[in-house]
Amino acid sequence: MAGHSKWANIKHRKGKADAKKGKIFSRIAKEIISAVKLGGPDPKANPRLRLALTNARESNVPNEIVERNIKKASSEDQADFTEMTYELYGHGGVGIIAEVMTDNKNRISSDMRIATNKRGGVVASPGAVAFNFDRKGIIQVPKAGVSEDELFLASTEGGAEDFDSEDEEFFVVITDPMQLYAVKEAIIKAGFKCGEASLEMIPKTFIECDVETAQANLALIEWIDQLDDVDAVYHNMTLPEELEQE
Repeated sequence: MAGHSKWANIKHRKGKADAKKGKIFSRIAKEIISAVKLGGPDPKANPRLRLALTNARESNVPNEIVERNIKKASSEDQADFTEMTYELYGHGGVGIIAEVMTDNKNRISSDMRIATNKRGGVVASPGAVAFNFDRKGIIQVPKAGVSEDELFLASTEGGAEDFDSEDEEFFVVITDPMQLYAVKEAIIKAGFKCGEASLEMIPKTFIECDVETAQANLALIEWIDQLDDVDAVYHNMTLPEELEQE
């Protein structure tokens, strides 16, 4: 695990797949539509829409795509999206959580059954896996040219709960989920540049796996992660060094 913190591994990173703008834009479009359906098209009166628009700006989503989806959401013909969480047991007892936003519950249910049929694992009952995870705000701050002591002070004064410096490239600031953007603003106000800021599921305990078991779990996680309705996948597996270095 040298040079890598646990924060880098709990959330499956799509890598090249996540770099595809179509996937990112699709996810944000769903967030915008859902927010407008729930709280209306005025971001001043709709905090959920404000958050979706912030995500859109940070992901460089063109304004015309944002405006088109706000208008689309106002149409009665546009289906709403439902947020769901799927909990699974992977190989070796590893816990897996998939966060889903879908306009068709039957489709995602079928997709999950296919995933476990093809790659193993089993869908768990609600709460069976989630009890071992806490939802936290995670802010990444690039290490280059940054004083750890000064960032730690700015973060804690801004309301952060925890601070991690194990990763080679980023400091990681951990917050209460409700304080994520307040802490981020405090860090920026103190003169630091923030990278990714997101709400993530953090394991309370981790499970060590051998290479074969870890590879089987990664194959299952990758299959789930590529489903159109899945926005994020988390796990509590500690990767063997052989895979960590790949």
